[in-house]
Amino acid sequence: MSNDNNKVFAGNVQTIGLLIDESNFEDSESLIKELTLHGIALENIKVIAYEAKFKEKAIYLRPTFGKKHINWRGEIEEDFLNEFTKLEFDLLLSYYDVENVFLMMITKKSRAKFKVGFSSVDSRLNRLMINTELQNYKLFVSELFRYLKNIK
Repeated sequence: MSNDNNKVFAGNVQTIGLLIDESNFEDSESLIKELTLHGIALENIKVIAYEAKFKEKAIYLRPTFGKKHINWRGEIEEDFLNEFTKLEFDLLLSYYDVENVFLMMITKKSRAKFKVGFSSVDSRLNRLMINTELQNYKLFVSELFRYLKNIK
């Protein structure tokens, strides 16, 4: 699980991939709005969500996956997940604070230039870890942009 993310990051964020554990965080829309308040265009934020108790017949607001979408060999069996991991976002936000093998695998496979997550998750996955609580999305986003400003 070593951090092999050696892509160059120039500090100018235009596109964001947002990987959210909606099993533990129910305020996704507010998080997305907070990102737009910091100058990211809504159309440049691509979101996928994870649900621990994925229901086949449920209607989800955004592309959502569960553990059944990844087979026992760790292969993704859902097209939108494969597309998400292949996009070269400027920034991937891994918005989950509990280690979950399915979410961690998507983070690891992502081709994003710069990966950000919570300090409570394996530090080898992300280049920047923010130490805050999952529910405090405003602090997470403000810390994120504060650090990005310093990186520029």
